Amino acid sequence: MLYIVATPIGNLEDITLRALQTLKEVDFIACEDTRHTKILLDRYKIQKPLISYHQHTKVQKIDYLISLLRKGKNIALVCDAGTPGIDDPGSVIIAKAYKEKIKIVPIPGPSSLSVALSVCGFLTQRFLFLGFLPKKKGRQTLLKNIKSSAENIDAKIIVLFESPYRILKTFTDLKNYLGDCEVTVCRELTKKFEEIFRGRLSDAILRYTVQKPKGEFTIIIKLDN
Repeated sequence: MLYIVATPIGNLEDITLRALQTLKEVDFIACEDTRHTKILLDRYKIQKPLISYHQHTKVQKIDYLISLLRKGKNIALVCDAGTPGIDDPGSVIIAKAYKEKIKIVPIPGPSSLSVALSVCGFLTQRFLFLGFLPKKKGRQTLLKNIKSSAENIDAKIIVLFESPYRILKTFTDLKNYLGDCEVTVCRELTKKFEEIFRGRLSDAILRYTVQKPKGEFTIIIKLDN
């Protein structure tokens, strides 16, 4: 079986009992960064063979993982933080496993997407999730169409991820294309320096011009009526 195991997005105590039991019982753990995953495993005294699996993984590595599954081995797929397969390279091996008729078992848990939505304070019956915006190719086209894409599904909320290196550019671009919308900015969720900021896009630009942005960001934008 291929287990899709959600792991903490920051605080290591947020892992579920079922996730821990699964990690203890599988034959291998496929992870983005073995060093990062080892921190979690060491915390809970789990020793298992680790196989690196990330966005630059070649086809041969994917085929190797599939071959282990076909031989009857159980593999837990984890990402560096949160739930695998959400704007994450894990979706490739999951799709391949389905094609090979391999059983897939989700082990739910933390996700920065759901955590941020739970504290944003906006009505979130429908939302448009964009993951990380393109760095260059396709970025302007996506930004031009972002509002109409949300309106097509009757969504008033847009959710995206961003790194500290591009956060100011993204805030500026969003303001230019969407106007000075309300926004909830979540940074370093569940970690020591967790920060949840609410205001307008112009407020966010000012805040992170003065305060050097650090950590990963989850941004929730409320489109103005």
